[in-house]
Amino acid sequence: MATQTSDLLAAAAPRTVDVVRGIGDDQLDLPTPCRDYTVRDLLNHLIEVVVNFQALAEKRSVEWADKPDHLVDGWRDRFEAETGRLVAAWSDPSTLEGVSPGMGMPQTVIGGMALLDLTVHGWDLAVATGQPYEPAPEAVAELRGLVEGLAPTARRMGVFADPVPTSSVDLPDLDHLLAQTGRPPTWLPTR
Repeated sequence: MATQTSDLLAAAAPRTVDVVRGIGDDQLDLPTPCRDYTVRDLLNHLIEVVVNFQALAEKRSVEWADKPDHLVDGWRDRFEAETGRLVAAWSDPSTLEGVSPGMGMPQTVIGGMALLDLTVHGWDLAVATGQPYEPAPEAVAELRGLVEGLAPTARRMGVFADPVPTSSVDLPDLDHLLAQTGRPPTWLPTR
């Protein structure tokens, strides 16, 4: 069985998995567009997101305070396996029903947040490590509305930075999404 959420995650996941597989061990200390996050920090966060959002699909509580180092032997393979589990976790239509007991938001929003992290952090890691990245267009289209709805609260909580002013209203969808989450679409690492 599949849901719109699992279909979108299935479209986005391989693109981010490819980026993660392309990260060299010598790139783990590079900066990323996420303030105060190195590539290592962001990888650890993204692995935690992929694992925790599997539990959130099942309406279980998760612990965000633990910050283990997930970058141990086989971490690239583990990330790929966990993203597959994430897609499978959101494929049951019941995952989209009701409100998340742990997050207090509709389950449809929670599934969208997993997609947002997978997509935007895929871009973050790609630009930080000099890799190409083309997000799933259907995911980006879906995420624009989600980000507009989440942005005020996310900014108050420090999850999103202030929106980045842009010079064009005709931005590509990804650039608009990045700007709304506080990322300059033209970000380049300073080494």
